[in-house]
Amino acid sequence: MDFSTPLLPGTLIQRYKRFLADIRLDSGEVITAHCPNSGSMLGCNIPGAPVRVSRASNPKRKLPFTWELIRVGSTWVGVNTMRTNRIVEEALRERRIAPLSQYDVLKREFRYGANSRADFLLEDDGHKVFIEVKNVTLVEQGIALFPDAVTERGTKHLRELMQMVQQGHRGVIFFLVHREDAHSFAPAHHIDVTYGRTLIEAVEKGVELLVYDTTVNETGVRLRRELPWRLDQERISQSAAG
Repeated sequence: MDFSTPLLPGTLIQRYKRFLADIRLDSGEVITAHCPNSGSMLGCNIPGAPVRVSRASNPKRKLPFTWELIRVGSTWVGVNTMRTNRIVEEALRERRIAPLSQYDVLKREFRYGANSRADFLLEDDGHKVFIEVKNVTLVEQGIALFPDAVTERGTKHLRELMQMVQQGHRGVIFFLVHREDAHSFAPAHHIDVTYGRTLIEAVEKGVELLVYDTTVNETGVRLRRELPWRLDQERISQSAAG
């Protein structure tokens, strides 16, 4: 996924009210940008850090700028969760996700479960794959962690994927690590113990867990490689690379 226009450099002043961020552009202008990220952004909300913003093409938009990237240490992190599904969709259509590459039909926002929408539905000869995508920005000691705040909605999605597996379909929880400095993935038990336990239960009941990181730079974001994962101290993925 390439950014449609060049990003503008700046420095984060503060993020507030979840969806607003004050940023000082390198030109000296102070702007309020839209922050398209409903999470806590733990570890990625750093006043004084370099950021990049995009400018909307619609001149009537209330907030013409959107916060896209923040520099954390030596790596860029994508904070715009509105782009997450687009990155995954691009990789699915290019058949760059090996465990999901054999399906010819792709549908977005497919209704299923209890008033939910799967991010993607893949189909081939009557076989269905329900995919939920989660954006990951938190990395601690090289381990990508999800969630960065308590997520009842995320737990609900796991239970609905379990139901799809019980009905004979494939269910996939797909974690997109929106940065490239992680060597593995784990649930953030210390942040949301219920989600962590439910993720373990989901995998035990046949929900497939896929984790991919990304190459993030000022021109775009691309899926990079599959990461190994661990659900607790005793269990380490045998299916992921490494």
